[in-house]
Amino acid sequence: MAVGVLGQYNRNLRLLGEAFTGVHIATRGDRIELEGEEKDVRQLERLLGKLVEVVRGNHQPTPDEVRYLISQVKDGEDLAGLLTDIVQVTHWGEAIRPKTAGQRQYVQAIRDNDAVFAIGPAGTGKTYLAVAMALGYLKRGQVKRIILTRPAVEAGEQLGFLPGDIFQKVNPYLRPLYDAIYDMIPAVELDKHIQNGRVEIAPLAFMRGRTLNHAFVILDEAQNTTHTQMKMFLTRLGFGSKAVVTGDITQVDLEGRPSGLAEVGQILAGVPGIAIVHLDRRDVVRHPLVKAIIEAYERSEREPGADGDRA
Repeated sequence: MAVGVLGQYNRNLRLLGEAFTGVHIATRGDRIELEGEEKDVRQLERLLGKLVEVVRGNHQPTPDEVRYLISQVKDGEDLAGLLTDIVQVTHWGEAIRPKTAGQRQYVQAIRDNDAVFAIGPAGTGKTYLAVAMALGYLKRGQVKRIILTRPAVEAGEQLGFLPGDIFQKVNPYLRPLYDAIYDMIPAVELDKHIQNGRVEIAPLAFMRGRTLNHAFVILDEAQNTTHTQMKMFLTRLGFGSKAVVTGDITQVDLEGRPSGLAEVGQILAGVPGIAIVHLDRRDVVRHPLVKAIIEAYERSEREPGADGDRA
């Protein structure tokens, strides 16, 4: 137990010491003694209690995961469910778990609502967690198919002039969805699902006129939908279905048109069965540089005279 909590060669202990410089941490066998500022000691006690819970669940937290927990504790977030709620398991056996309070809220919102909007910057797990949840619903028979879609804005949804058949035309715009799903099921299994219609990956233009029953539908990069496209997509939802809409409203590629995703908070707020989850830099779980880059851009964009269109 102590090795799991403190980490191999005490690497977790060193991270805790660096984060809580005002607390003296002493280890004696399986006991950990803390002495220092009361606030810091209480935070560290919460964090150590969480690490014990994670280790008892047969998971050895990585240094990055310890860093995420440190950040959550210092921000005063609730640690319930973090690193212990298994959403999906990759085909190489790695468990996918919410690592931040925002991610936990997002996962729970999907469980509790038929339509969920996840709005936040790159690296917050918006698409990845949605795909993981969708595969879980498919495996348990809670839906009959998964539909993954995104707008092909760079091609203006006018795909005819591009070379190749329709799949070759749209494949570059859908590649991030394939990347997420390949992490969770082998390519051969995905090909079978696509052939038998259990998984469909298509551009948003292909959703028009359809009714999607018993499906888990994910609209990715939704900041690049127009008002009309967003309304069209949301009204495709049929019986027994869920919709998850993800996007980053600071990365709109539409020219001269408002983003359909930016409007949903005002239009759909308070509608039963719909949840809007806002993720931020605290929920970034990629390389530590990604969080630093987001923070640097946020500071730059807050400066007087910053060009609001450059994001």
